[in-house]
Amino acid sequence: MRRREKFVIAAILLSFGLLGVQVTALDFRYWAVLAFFVVTYLVSSWALHDDLQPHERLTIVPFPALYAVSVSLFYFLLPPNVLSRILLLVFFGVGMYAIYLTANIFSVAKGRTIQLVHAAQAISLIVTLVTSLLLSNTVFSLKFPFFLNGLFIGVLHFPLIFTSLWSVNLEQKIQKETLQLSTVLALILAEVGVIISFFPLSVWYDALFVMSLLYIGVGILQAALKGRLFTRTLTEYSLVALFIALVFAFVVPLK
Repeated sequence: MRRREKFVIAAILLSFGLLGVQVTALDFRYWAVLAFFVVTYLVSSWALHDDLQPHERLTIVPFPALYAVSVSLFYFLLPPNVLSRILLLVFFGVGMYAIYLTANIFSVAKGRTIQLVHAAQAISLIVTLVTSLLLSNTVFSLKFPFFLNGLFIGVLHFPLIFTSLWSVNLEQKIQKETLQLSTVLALILAEVGVIISFFPLSVWYDALFVMSLLYIGVGILQAALKGRLFTRTLTEYSLVALFIALVFAFVVPLK
């Protein structure tokens, strides 16, 4: 079976799995999401098995599983509208297929450079930001105490950050520096999650703020890992951060 055929089959199977999670009894839905995470990890391991190295089960495979969790949790928050749920299922299936394509490029490109790597990194970043938005939205929607908001934001974002930083150089092993930088940025986002819990912002704006900081943080760290963290780069990201701060200070409405 060719790789693309495996990716299509995996995406379709997981889309049906997502549908199955939604018809689970309400008392068992979070257990169903956990089971869906495990199933997605196993299915993704099968779909990407051809070029998968042992360390890539920690750098590549968890990403589609986290994407699956983010969509399945957000699914609960949607109104009981058939059209919106169908559209989300289509969005999930297409997104999962795109993740498999990028993951396959990362796996094949290790140790050498191929032309599609930059495109794969861009797509991976977009899906990372979407996953962050959905996960953060779910965390803040559940109205946890501020310290749990911070804990969940940090824990859920760590693997997203780690995958994004690892994909810069596609190292053939997990580098200590990548782990350290991922931990630092995850802690920063956790602290931000705690702080914004005290501000009367709507859930979507909380999630957008976390996603924006993730974009800035990952962008700066990726530039550093590439050896391209120049003054101009820092200036550009600083201006983006200033713009975001101004938007949230003067434009974003309070609850």
